[in-house]
Amino acid sequence: MHVRPVAFDHPDAAKLNDQVQLEYAERYGDEGDVTPLDASMFAPPRGLYLIAYDDRDSPVATGGWRSQDAAGGEGYEDGDAELKRMFVIREARGLGLARRILAALEADALAACRTRMVLETGTAQPEAIALYLSSGYTPAPQKFGHYREYDSSRCFAKVLSRS
Repeated sequence: MHVRPVAFDHPDAAKLNDQVQLEYAERYGDEGDVTPLDASMFAPPRGLYLIAYDDRDSPVATGGWRSQDAAGGEGYEDGDAELKRMFVIREARGLGLARRILAALEADALAACRTRMVLETGTAQPEAIALYLSSGYTPAPQKFGHYREYDSSRCFAKVLSRS
């Protein structure tokens, strides 16, 4: 397995995004995550998008971060890096790919002078919640993001520091 940066609109990213949207729709009974996203949001140095590839160079996992600040009015704080589109295809789950991508994204956001990694997930994703809690994330004191007013929304944060 190898992880490499790609553009959010790369064909492999689009393929995995389609798959994660189907999973969201399945889990939540709706059209998937409708948070407005575009490729420029993940362009360094204000973001990064990663894909993990298997030994046959097939895309199997993804994740990205984008800069957020208080001025956006969605509950973020200055210096936030928001985690987006963390996803591992079913056949590659249990191999530690999500944890590997998460660590790489945190390191990159810290190098870009972001001070806190934040994420929004939902109650229908208990595996994601378990990953974040076991990786040092805690429930955020204030909800943020597109789904912040939904009862099923869960927001988490982790202070980024050099350790």
